[in-house]
Amino acid sequence: MTQIKFGTDGWRGLIADDFTFDNVRRVAGAIASYVLKHEDATRGIGVVVGYDTRFLSDRAARAVAQVIAGAGIPVLLANDYVPTPAVSYNVKKLGAAGGVMITSSHNPWNWNGVKFKAKFGGSATPAIMKSIENELDGGAMPSGRAAKIEEVDLKPAYVEAVTQFADLDLIRRANFKFTIDSMYGSGRGVLPKIFDAHGVRYVAIRQEVNPLFPGINPEPILPHVALLQETVVKEKCHAGLAIDGDADRIGAVAEDGSFVDSHKCMAVLLNWLLVYKKWPGDVVRAFNTSGMIDRIAAKYGRKLRETSIGFKYIADLMMEHEILIGGEESGGIGYGRFLPERDGILNALLLANVMAEEKKPLGQLVADLQREFGAHYYGRRDLHISDEIKNGAIRRAADPQSKKLGAYPILRKEDRDGVKFYLDAPKHGNGADAWVLFRASGTERMLRCYVEAATPELVEEILEAGERFVRRG
Repeated sequence: MTQIKFGTDGWRGLIADDFTFDNVRRVAGAIASYVLKHEDATRGIGVVVGYDTRFLSDRAARAVAQVIAGAGIPVLLANDYVPTPAVSYNVKKLGAAGGVMITSSHNPWNWNGVKFKAKFGGSATPAIMKSIENELDGGAMPSGRAAKIEEVDLKPAYVEAVTQFADLDLIRRANFKFTIDSMYGSGRGVLPKIFDAHGVRYVAIRQEVNPLFPGINPEPILPHVALLQETVVKEKCHAGLAIDGDADRIGAVAEDGSFVDSHKCMAVLLNWLLVYKKWPGDVVRAFNTSGMIDRIAAKYGRKLRETSIGFKYIADLMMEHEILIGGEESGGIGYGRFLPERDGILNALLLANVMAEEKKPLGQLVADLQREFGAHYYGRRDLHISDEIKNGAIRRAADPQSKKLGAYPILRKEDRDGVKFYLDAPKHGNGADAWVLFRASGTERMLRCYVEAATPELVEEILEAGERFVRRG
């Protein structure tokens, strides 16, 4: 029997290899058992189930719904492809016991997976995920008097909610033009419909359903945003807004076609919230995100909280504290006053709102922050290597005898999630404190190397040194 292991936000596997209908039903049985034991699930709404545009996602969602309903838990099943945050929103709004989303988010076309959303409308906490894993290990497959499966449209209530957070009349009056890229994912048509309804100018790309995601992984980072970059320049747009395969992550492109990574998106949004909105709350970022967030939070006297990697840790804090904004490296950004959940569509609207309020295209907003808070550049490499090399690299990184990486002495190390070196490298004025993070995947033969530094050239140099360190065995 295939071992099913949960990652930072659920389970994913290769379609027809690990991700089979039998395994999907096993996961659904574990979720049903958890819900029956820990939530009031057999009355009212029960569980909300949604799915993305991947191959067989709709059929996998139907299989999940049948298992959960077979356990006596009512199910609301999406009647169309739906953004993950729309599932989360409806869970909270309707008072459901939880939500299931069939998606593999930003992974390549041949992957799929299952996410579980807790009753508070966000990524399940580590404790909840552990409980579901325990049910899975025990082979849970509860049965009872079959409950109803009702097909519903989950989008309208969600769209109404997110549009309340952005001033779309202001965006229309600013007369900026946007390129919207849904990357063939389940956010298709949502932003165009919102912009159409409010008279905002846009060009839309990759809105059609294509489970092969031709030429890309549906992840809003380089090189997968190349078409977005080309379109922004060709159509003379003021920004490009990209959302990933299940629409919970954001990426962007400036008016000159340059990529704006999630760190810069979060920095732009954070600065705007503090200057214009003045919403209360702490700032949260994951261990592998930009130090620019720390500098912005410090300027405005906001407490900065750091978490392990995975939005579930940010969601956990949102349950316990007043959080203004929380973000992670992969483009997931959320707000405590909305949902403890990342949301690509909401963040696309808010980036447009920032531009309209400050009357500046996206690239100028980023340049302004770089001048005020120092030059910060970021890079990542996904190294596909054997478990032996992966684990050996992490051991060597943690070894106190490791004193230098490439040309730069290691000033200190942190090991919250992986091993991070802070390097004695040039800052070029008040630029970023240079660091590199080595983090081994718990579910794949892969090690990710993350770097931040004061220039793009320095980022590349440290990435090269980091890869040499990993591969030397």
